[in-house]
Amino acid sequence: MPTPSDSPKLAVLIDADNAQPSVASALVDEIAKYGVASVKRVYGDWTTPNLKGWKDAANVHAIQPIQQFGYTKGKNATDSAMIIDAMDLLYTDRFDGFCLVSSDSDFTRLASRLRESGVTVYGFGERKTPQAFVSACDRFVYMDVLRSASAADVEPESQEHAAGAKPTSKELKADARLVTLVRSGVEAASDDEGWADLGSVGSHIAKQAPDFDPRNWRYSKLVDLVTAIGLFEVERQTLPDGRSTTVRLREKGKRSR
Repeated sequence: MPTPSDSPKLAVLIDADNAQPSVASALVDEIAKYGVASVKRVYGDWTTPNLKGWKDAANVHAIQPIQQFGYTKGKNATDSAMIIDAMDLLYTDRFDGFCLVSSDSDFTRLASRLRESGVTVYGFGERKTPQAFVSACDRFVYMDVLRSASAADVEPESQEHAAGAKPTSKELKADARLVTLVRSGVEAASDDEGWADLGSVGSHIAKQAPDFDPRNWRYSKLVDLVTAIGLFEVERQTLPDGRSTTVRLREKGKRSR
């Protein structure tokens, strides 16, 4: 099991003007899946009352508040402060990845520049986030996914209501982007018989679509989502070195097991 010293070291930079404090706990939990948050900073003008929620969240999760006055109305000085700090942290060569928490397109070039330096970039934002910023990240997680997880933790009995009903197989098949991504991933990773390791399929999809996440369709795991689509055969087996799941395109006319 990896120790904290072995885990990727991450710098977490949060745009308080573009992120809701209600997802702070779920955000911290999500980031922990990717590595250790060695630096956690949240940026904003803390003299304004609208950031009170972030003040409380910053105390709970040991996030360092960074004060940035809005010198000119209509100009976002917070973005500039985050970009400058990100580059300063990059040049220390201490970090394996950066987590940029914002829905602002101004961070598109920053994400690209960080990736050019060989570090992994994780983006977190609302559905309104411009596609350019999403595509500039290695992985992008939508806040509503985290918000649903946070609501479920508070009231487990209302999890189904909070998350909504899972889409049916018919609805999933009608999602052209989803089917195309999974099919292309299977084709890219398949052997001569058409079988592909599901982990390799997921990796290929992530390279094509950083915002791909089974939770966007209310499935916690990729295997459950692929199975639910109904267009693919899925086989799970236990190998000497651990469990393995393989998938291939279902032959036409062949029904699900």
